[in-house]
Amino acid sequence: MKIKELRKLTISKRLNILVGSGCSSAAIPLMGEFNKKYKCTKEANNNLIEKVKQVSEELTANNYSADVTQTLNVYMAFIRQIVENLNMSNSRETPRRANIFTTNYDFFIKKAFDQVSRNYKFVINDGATGYFDRVLESSNFDQVVSYKGMNDNYISEIPSISLIKPHGSVNWEKYKGDESIYIRSKVVNEPVIVKPTGFESNDAFSQNHFFSMLRFFTNELDKPQSVLLVIGFSFQDKHIAKMVKRAIANPELIVICFCYAENDADTIIKNLDYKSDGKTPNNIYFIVPEDKNNDNMKYHEYELPGTKEITLSTLVKFMSGEFDENDDE
Repeated sequence: MKIKELRKLTISKRLNILVGSGCSSAAIPLMGEFNKKYKCTKEANNNLIEKVKQVSEELTANNYSADVTQTLNVYMAFIRQIVENLNMSNSRETPRRANIFTTNYDFFIKKAFDQVSRNYKFVINDGATGYFDRVLESSNFDQVVSYKGMNDNYISEIPSISLIKPHGSVNWEKYKGDESIYIRSKVVNEPVIVKPTGFESNDAFSQNHFFSMLRFFTNELDKPQSVLLVIGFSFQDKHIAKMVKRAIANPELIVICFCYAENDADTIIKNLDYKSDGKTPNNIYFIVPEDKNNDNMKYHEYELPGTKEITLSTLVKFMSGEFDENDDE
């Protein structure tokens, strides 16, 4: 399969995107950086969460540092490209809907939604109902919104993007004695999140709201004619790795992993619990940086000429068709 054919799958199939912490790393260092700086895991976790809160408060107050501005601009380009691709899709064959699953707690995607929606027409779905008190309910993700003609003579589906956060967010809040999760418009003191303790699978499955979102994730991947793009995520979260590996057994699912560095393909294969002998399923592909010294790629890998690293910006270029011409080289 060529790069152009892979890219067209993002338009013709049910689009799902898994966004990891690597996509925000220019503004929010990865957990590994905090582990190096703080000897105590609890202290490292607390400082990571405080950094996420700080950056999210900057985004809320529209008072950005240079790193936050740069990262936000990339996320905005990402959301714009999704909407443009959805507008090109045939709604009679697949819904004009994309699902973004992210383990990040920050506000980058939400702020990008807010900015891009000023000039692009699409529906934002974060799973909440209500007006003043917005309550999270996973069943709200499975919705389609359409325009109806003035004389009921046509129906046109509006592109919609669902944001599913199976590890929580810094604006999710609970009341004592109330099992509901309230989605606030600001950073809260005690957010509902799954901390990166190494026991994320236990935490995620122990709470019904996290479990229901993970179940929605697996259900979407099980649907026919689905594609999953993975960016900034190496599957260190074992529970998500197990879900994706099980979903890959569905031959109709196409998984495309965008690897920051060439060796990341090996890391992903290991975390998905496959043997690193090249005998991986035929429906998982890897987009990797150019490596002129590597002539023996073991998996279904595609090198992007001129790239030293694969980032969210690279994914945007891929979705826009910028790398299609590489098929002819």
